[in-house]
Amino acid sequence: MIFKDIWLDIKAVQERDPAARSALEVLLLYQGIHALIWHRFAHWFYKHKMFFIARLISQIARFFTLIEIHPGAQLGHGILIDHGSGVVIGETAVVGDNCTIYQGVTLGGVGTQKGKRHPTLGNNVMVGAGAKILGAFEVGDNCSIAANAVLLKPLEDNVTAVGIPARPVKKDGVTLPKRKETMTLEEYEIMKERMLQMEEEIRQLKEKLNSVC
Repeated sequence: MIFKDIWLDIKAVQERDPAARSALEVLLLYQGIHALIWHRFAHWFYKHKMFFIARLISQIARFFTLIEIHPGAQLGHGILIDHGSGVVIGETAVVGDNCTIYQGVTLGGVGTQKGKRHPTLGNNVMVGAGAKILGAFEVGDNCSIAANAVLLKPLEDNVTAVGIPARPVKKDGVTLPKRKETMTLEEYEIMKERMLQMEEEIRQLKEKLNSVC
């Protein structure tokens, strides 16, 4: 099973990276593939509760590839980690099949509690360079997260998200209308106070005008 997953990862690079010329080149020269190979073995040891060996393998992989994948992370097959430097994938993260992850991506957790604290990516998800997905929530199938976006909330299937914090801008390839910003209670109170001040100033001006006339 491990070797089948490795072969599917190699084929994914050939299919989705125009610069890849042969399976042998991908196997020998692509650090994303090297990181995934190390992780496949580290994860096997992790599942069999040999945590020290699993973590040792992951740290060796990090040293050589600059990609840190916790041995507890669950990765599907056909994954492309393109360029890869600076990628961090946390312990309870789940990455579906045929996902594409670019350099500088973080699949991180929030809080210090044990248990599920990292994101779950569906199938065919693309995460742009430098994007951060933080928290224990799901990103649906066929989603795209733009470069440098910071995603803090779940996404439905077939959504494109951009910005900090990331927000959906497309659904099923159709641009979503911009939502009007709602006013917070604090902003309402500030506006109400300013209106009262303006009314008082207008009243005083009227009194002065009446006294002059």
